Amino acid sequence: MSPTIASAPIVMRTTGWSDYALLDSGHGKKLERYGRYTVVRPEPQCFWSPRLPAKAWEDADAVFDPSDEDEAGRWRFKGQPIEKFPLGWGEARFHGQFTPFRHLAFFPEQAANWAWQDERVRAFAKASGRPPKILNLFGYTGVASLVCAAAGAAVTHVDASKKSVGFARENAAFADLADKPIRWIVEDARKFVAREVRRGNVYDGIILDPPKFGRGADGEVWRLFEDLTELTANCAQLLSDDAAFLLMNAYAARVSGAAMSGLLAQVLDGRDGVIDWGELSLVEERGDRQIGLSFFARWSSQG
Repeated sequence: MSPTIASAPIVMRTTGWSDYALLDSGHGKKLERYGRYTVVRPEPQCFWSPRLPAKAWEDADAVFDPSDEDEAGRWRFKGQPIEKFPLGWGEARFHGQFTPFRHLAFFPEQAANWAWQDERVRAFAKASGRPPKILNLFGYTGVASLVCAAAGAAVTHVDASKKSVGFARENAAFADLADKPIRWIVEDARKFVAREVRRGNVYDGIILDPPKFGRGADGEVWRLFEDLTELTANCAQLLSDDAAFLLMNAYAARVSGAAMSGLLAQVLDGRDGVIDWGELSLVEERGDRQIGLSFFARWSSQG
C-alpha cells in the first residue's frame, strides 16, 4: 500500500478577493491592491509589458525598491508611511504590514492553499465527529493557522521567530479567534517535531512551509536541501492513523512540486491516498496572465 502520485501537475490559481487583487504586471514588476492600498513590488519573471496606463502605477501608495537579490530593500510611500492595516480572507482576519523583505507579512498566492486546508478540516470534522488536530510548521504570521482554527481545528503553530509568533497571536486576537484552541510555540521546527515523535503525539493534518534558509530560536541553522528529507520523514510519523493531509510548500528556485511529490511518496509508504503536486500562481484581474510563485506537493487521504 502506498499513495498514488498524480501523473500531471496542477496549478493552484489564486484570483483576487475583496482585500487583494493583482491589478497588472510587467517590466519585472507587479501592481497589487491590498485592502485600500495599491502597491508596486519587483517580480523579475514578468517579462511582458503592463496593460494599465502608467498613471495607475505612478499613483501607487507604496513602491518597494530592492537593494539586493535576497529580498531586502526599502519602501517608498506616496504620503506618510503606512503602519499595520486590516485585511481578511474568509473567516480569518489579519494585519498587513510593509516589511523590509518586499512582502506584506503574508503571501497572497497561499489563498489557494488556505481554501484547500479549510475544505479538508471541515470534511474531517464532519466525517469523524471531532475537531482535527493540525500542526503548522514555519507558521510565520499565522494566516493558515487562523484559517484552520476558524474551520474548526485545534491548531499547533510553530515558528522559530518570537516576533512572528507574536504577530500571529495579534492576528488571532484581531480575528476574534484568540479563544480558539491554538497553541503558540516558539521553537526550531526540527526540534519540536523530533520531540513530538518521541512523545508519541499525532496530528490529523500537517502544514509544512519551510524557507530556503533560516535560523532557529537558539541559533540552529535550517537549510532546505540538507534538512527537508529528515523533517518530512518525522512529520510522516506524526500523522494519525486517520489523518487527512500533509501539505508541503516551498519557494526555493531549485525545488519543484514533482521532487516534493517523490519525497512525500517515500515517507508515506504504507498509506493510501493521493499526492497532488504543482505550483501556486497569482492571476491578474483580467484573468488570463498569471505569475507562478511557489511549488507544492500535498498528500490527502481522501483523494
